[in-house]
Amino acid sequence: MKKKRSKLKADLIEIFSSIQGEGLFVGYKQIFVRLAGCNLRCVFCDTKTEAKIKGVSPNDVLRKVKYLDRAHGEHHAVSLTGGEPLLHTAFLKELLPKLKRAGFKIYLETNGTLYKELKQLIKYIDFVAMDFKLPSSTAMAPLWRLHKEFLKIASKKKVFVKAVVTNKTHLADVLEAGRIIEKISKDIIFILQPATPVSTRDKEVSHRKLSEYRHISAERLTNVRVIPQMHKIMGIR
Repeated sequence: MKKKRSKLKADLIEIFSSIQGEGLFVGYKQIFVRLAGCNLRCVFCDTKTEAKIKGVSPNDVLRKVKYLDRAHGEHHAVSLTGGEPLLHTAFLKELLPKLKRAGFKIYLETNGTLYKELKQLIKYIDFVAMDFKLPSSTAMAPLWRLHKEFLKIASKKKVFVKAVVTNKTHLADVLEAGRIIEKISKDIIFILQPATPVSTRDKEVSHRKLSEYRHISAERLTNVRVIPQMHKIMGIR
């Protein structure tokens, strides 16, 4: 019997093999599936979210991932990134079981707001790299309630929280992030990521501020780290 072809399609930015440059798994080789579109607009964002590859099926992605794994050697995981990958929930509900059956671990990189969508996919996910969007860093309205609900679900898997800090970040926002994480589990790893300047006019966050944010967070949480965007330093994607 002929297999039914999926009618589900998604728009992608790119699929490639590279070294993870952010968060807890810096230095690990991963296959990146970068999905188009985002529901947020952070002022420091350096990622173009417009689609370059349109109308891709789950099987198209699976074939490409398998090819990259053969061509570049064993990978730690398939990283779903964007944009915001959870905007493509129906597509991922079909893709992720295929990737799992093929033996791949799933690493989700997300802005941590679409908790209803996460709930539908969490059983397929192995690692969650979740952002907390600090209002003073992003120049957006607070998203604390969404982050809290998201983290409750994500905490069922290996999760860490990452917050980008800039020279405009308020200490109160860092404190609130720590409070929310502590209520769910003080053992969840919290990573403070200094923003990479987008232009020469942007000032880097000072070492003094980074040290203060780390110290104040460590009073509540057992594992707080400062990790910059290493892929920018290494000059890779």
